Order: sequence, then C-alpha cells, then structure tokens
Amino acid sequence: MQETVVILCGGGPAPGINTVISSVGKVFLREGYRVIGIHEGYKGLFSEKRIIQEFNFEILDSIFTQGGSFLKMSRYKPIDSDFSTSFFTSNNVKLLVTIGGDDTASTANRISKYLHANSVDIANIHVPKTIDNDLPLPKGIPTFGFNSAKNEGVRIAVTVSEDAKTSQNWFILAAMGREAGHLAFGIGEACHLPMIIIPEMFHRTTISADKIARLVVSSIIKRRIMGMNYGAAIISEGVFHFMSSDDIKNTGINFTYDAHGHPELFNVSKSHVFSMLVQRKLKSYQLDIGTRPVELGFELRCSSPAAFDLSLCTQLGNGVYTLFKQGFSRCMVTVNSQGNIIPLFLEDVEDSFGKVVPRLVDMDSNEVKSVMNYGLHYLCEEDLASAKKYLPDAENYLFQKILNW
Repeated sequence: MQETVVILCGGGPAPGINTVISSVGKVFLREGYRVIGIHEGYKGLFSEKRIIQEFNFEILDSIFTQGGSFLKMSRYKPIDSDFSTSFFTSNNVKLLVTIGGDDTASTANRISKYLHANSVDIANIHVPKTIDNDLPLPKGIPTFGFNSAKNEGVRIAVTVSEDAKTSQNWFILAAMGREAGHLAFGIGEACHLPMIIIPEMFHRTTISADKIARLVVSSIIKRRIMGMNYGAAIISEGVFHFMSSDDIKNTGINFTYDAHGHPELFNVSKSHVFSMLVQRKLKSYQLDIGTRPVELGFELRCSSPAAFDLSLCTQLGNGVYTLFKQGFSRCMVTVNSQGNIIPLFLEDVEDSFGKVVPRLVDMDSNEVKSVMNYGLHYLCEEDLASAKKYLPDAENYLFQKILNW
C-alpha cells in the first residue's frame, strides 16, 4: 500500500496556511507519497464521519496564494479516549503534519505517544502558526501569518488615520493578541500612531482600565497642545488578560459570563470597550471629544499572504520533508536567520507546567525604545501648564507616571 502523509489544521486561521499545505503536499507527492487532508482538525481526524481531501498537484497549485484555509479548521481538543489507531493503520500513514498553535502541537505529541504505545509508529511534525507572533521561535524569526496580518492591519489603520485627519476625530483601534502585543506594536509603529498600548508596557505596574484610558487621554491632550485635534490609538486586546475580573466588571460593560464566573471577552468588541472607557474619562472633565472604535481582529486572519509569508511558508513546507527524511518527529519545523531548517521541540520551550512560554515584545530593544521615546505623543513634565487648561490634575496623565517608568 502507498505510504500516506496526513495534513490537518487546528485553532484559528492565519495567512499562509494554504501556502504550507501546498508546499508540504507538492514535495511529498513528488517523492511518491499519497497526501490527504483532514477537514475540521482533530474533530475530523477521530470522527466516524471523517471528511478526507485527496490532494493532487492541480489542487495544491490552485490554493498556494489564497488566504484562509482550504482544510476546514476546528479548535476541538480530543481527550485520550477519543484516540484510535484504525485510521492510521488502514491508510498506511507515515507522517502526521499539523498546522496550528501550541495547543495543536501538544495534542499531536499526545497522539504520537499513544500510537507508539500501541505499536503504531508514525512521525509527527508541527508547523507553528499565529498572527500574534508570540511563539518562541529562533530570534528574529516571526511566526508565519504575522507579517501578512500586520500588512492588512496597516492598510486599515492608514485609512483610519486619514479619516481622523479629514474629519478631525479620534479613533480607538483594538488589535488581536493574547499576552503579547506584537501585532498592535507593529501596526502602530508602521503607521506612526500617536499612542500604542500593549501589555508589556506595564512591566512596572498593574494593568487597569483607568490606566489604559489615561494613556489615551494623555495622547489626545498632547496632540491638542501641538495643534492637532485628531489622531488614533491602538491597543492590544491582550491587556484584558491581565485585568482583574472586578476591574473588567467595573467597566460597566454588559459581559456574558462562563460557568466559572469569568467574563466572556470574545463576545465583545474590544475597541468599543476601550472607546467607552476613554469617553467616560473625557466626559468627567467636560471635554467634548469624540472617539470612534475600530476592531482589527477577524478582518486580518484570512487575508492573502504577503510575499514574506509566501516565501517563509514555502520554506517551512519544504522543511517538513527535510526533517522527516532526517528522522525527526514530535517537533516543530522552524527556519533560523540563516535560512536553515531546524527542529524545535516542545519540551525546550515549555515551562514547568507544560505551557509554552510566549515570546513577548522586548521593551529593552532599541526598536521599541525608539518608538516609545520618539514616535508616540503623550504628556510630559514640560506640558503640565498647557495641559491644565483641559485637565486640572494633568500630573496624573504623565505617560511615565502612569506606567511607573
């Protein structure tokens, strides 16, 4: 029976998934393997009504540059009792290629160990993806999808900034990102936005709704002093992950709550929440300054891959074959700064609890310091006299004081 390679995708979409599928499929077809895809990730893999996609060169050629994912995705995380060997043995599977984040990778490891324990030896190689850029890959190497998502975010933010200038308004943008603010920072830097707020900025103080609002107001008033009554602030939605439940509840937003009493943030537009916080702060000073919310979330995930990701995903796809022929398994495929394919093992990037340690924005880097010191607009000591025209307690809106820098 012909040896088979299986590809599945887990988690949420990111630009470049189809490029990876296409690159993996082409190289293995060329080497004589059968290549199949599984729809709906792990849910589909262990379903009795599994939907299989047989790949050929024509299909793979047609999806190479497309956004989204040709293989339907799922966040389903199987439990051990879901596992079975039948699909792998009946299809003579030799390699399981998984595309996703750290959860998808850790589940693939569990499956590989289960199969090995049941005398079914297949290799597993994971292709890490996220637009958040928070996986601990080799230094200087972004996760695939990040640059394309950033490009689309920049396109929207540039248009929004032009609208702000034309209409003399302020816009509050919220960008995706869990614990790390790479996407918000990257978009803000590229667009010269006067205020960028990411979780990493609060390394010397706690994150709160009040501080977030004060940072934006600080920028608004600074720009007024400079003679500009417009602007845009971008905030990483990851700040919510560090706010206390009480602080979130006290925002006054009507959240829904899960079985454990935690706010279900995914049901709410983060930009609307941020804009509301800023509005309340402005109105407390009788300042008639409007803010408009703009969400940079799902709009970015299925954009077409940019040239950078087309090249990176091609390298990663071909790299799967390279690592497979070298005998590697239960690893992630990565590319270093020299363009060399290297394996990265989960145990090397996990903490003592088995959680992958996220790659955060380096606040000590020259790039970040340059943006924070020279690119943003916020109140400083020399602005206090002018700022008091708008804010009687303007000293509470000093950028460095808010962040305890």
